[in-house]
Amino acid sequence: MNLLHAIVLGALQGFTEVLPISSSAHLILIPWLLKWPESGITFDVALHLGTLIALAAYFRRDIIEIAYAALDAISTRSLDTPAKRLPFQIVAATVPAAIVGKLFEHQVEDIFREMPLLIAGMMIVFGLVLAAVDRWGKKRRGLSGMTTGSALLVGLLQCLALIPGVSRSGITITAGLMAGFTRESAARFSFLLSLPIVAGAALLKSLHVIKYGIPAGEGVPMLVGIGVSAVTGYISVAFLLSFVQKRTLTPFVWYRLLAGGALILAIIMGAKG
Repeated sequence: MNLLHAIVLGALQGFTEVLPISSSAHLILIPWLLKWPESGITFDVALHLGTLIALAAYFRRDIIEIAYAALDAISTRSLDTPAKRLPFQIVAATVPAAIVGKLFEHQVEDIFREMPLLIAGMMIVFGLVLAAVDRWGKKRRGLSGMTTGSALLVGLLQCLALIPGVSRSGITITAGLMAGFTRESAARFSFLLSLPIVAGAALLKSLHVIKYGIPAGEGVPMLVGIGVSAVTGYISVAFLLSFVQKRTLTPFVWYRLLAGGALILAIIMGAKG
């Protein structure tokens, strides 16, 4: 891993983890097209840590409020307000993806890593699904209208994000729109839901690095990857939450369709043999 690769992959992670265009697809396909070597688990840690830093920094007030609300709910043994219910709804929505990810993450990644055509297809298919719910969803509910059923719907559909090309933020925003939430509320819940998922992934991968150590020469690229991923991730969160207040998700849909179509064309024309 050299510094150029670290910068490019860090930026890809920061932008694409947050935007509904699939980080896993980009992190698999770009090195594949450029014939770069695989980054390895050490750099995976860097990318996840960078994203976690970006999310924690942007939502620092929300995190404090959610923690306070959880403690208040426990101490009063009451879930009588939306604020008190939100922490437990996030937990409920996190559990399905955590279980599925633990059981099948490596198997799914191994299958799709060798099938770029399938990744391109997923980008297109779920881009069209996002377009449909963005066009016909009711978009009336705010985050205070979140119910356990809605949270579970988002959590269950989040399991599909295990498939490269689907996009974790894309499928959770899609699920939020399906449940009738506004674009901003769906995006905000998606980001809050990503905090425990990204933190868990970073922790598990970090334990591996702690056990086996950082390979020689990987320390500086790892730090660069963390920094670039954190900065670009923060910018992306701020951009998307501002963007969806006034605009549709159509640009991201078009990006998915064009990127997926371009990849299919490249494969047909013999990219990488």
